[in-house]
Amino acid sequence: MRTALLQSSGRPGSAVENLKVLDEAAGRAAAAGAGLLVAPEMFLTGYAIGDDVARLAEPADGDAADAVADIATRHGVAIAYGYPERGPHAVHNSAQLISADGTRLANYRKTHLFGCFERDHFAPGDQQVVQAELDGLRVGLMICYDVEFPENVRAHALAGTDLLLVPTAQMHPFQFVAESLVPVRAFESQMYIAYVNRTGPEGEFEFVGLSVLAGPDGVARARAGRGEELVLADVDPAFLAASRAANPYLEDRRPGLYGSLV
Repeated sequence: MRTALLQSSGRPGSAVENLKVLDEAAGRAAAAGAGLLVAPEMFLTGYAIGDDVARLAEPADGDAADAVADIATRHGVAIAYGYPERGPHAVHNSAQLISADGTRLANYRKTHLFGCFERDHFAPGDQQVVQAELDGLRVGLMICYDVEFPENVRAHALAGTDLLLVPTAQMHPFQFVAESLVPVRAFESQMYIAYVNRTGPEGEFEFVGLSVLAGPDGVARARAGRGEELVLADVDPAFLAASRAANPYLEDRRPGLYGSLV
């Protein structure tokens, strides 16, 4: 499945403008043969928007989700995007996957909040593994800091995730996560990982770009630079199966030795 990574910070504070950016990117992705478009963390509203987080938050099935579903349907491409979700009791930093026919397939709430900004504005999610079936692949969702915990990615591997989508807001000076950690995670847990970042200055943050789609061999299939960019790469189920056969980490685990980890 050809996968498009939208590296962009959009227009912070304006869901209307960000939907326009997403629409334009979906058109380009579909024209290039992509079946999936992945946008960054909090793409719908912007990340460093302070108290506007609560004002702009919407339910998972709100108007913004309907607008994304319309974009997906018109262009015939599935879309994963980050947004602030208004839940029954709190606001969550969430990511949602919508199919090419507009069906809401999965919604994930970030479980590991990073820094004071996120802890002040969001409540953490409590469901570690969220998955959906898409074009014959088992697709998982995670957000930014979550992927830096090896236990999280391994849980997805054990649950059969083939392609892990990680909308992110990775900032300076932590670019080594995109450059080194994500490809290693893909190799050690034998999956594809699409890590899709924001870019440029936003509030007190400087987002570093460097979005990457890493394969189960630890090799980047596509990598963006530091600016706004749409990059594409293929997720190959046959290569994934061959890689898993050649690198039997999951079969060679000895869970009985790992009790001290929890």
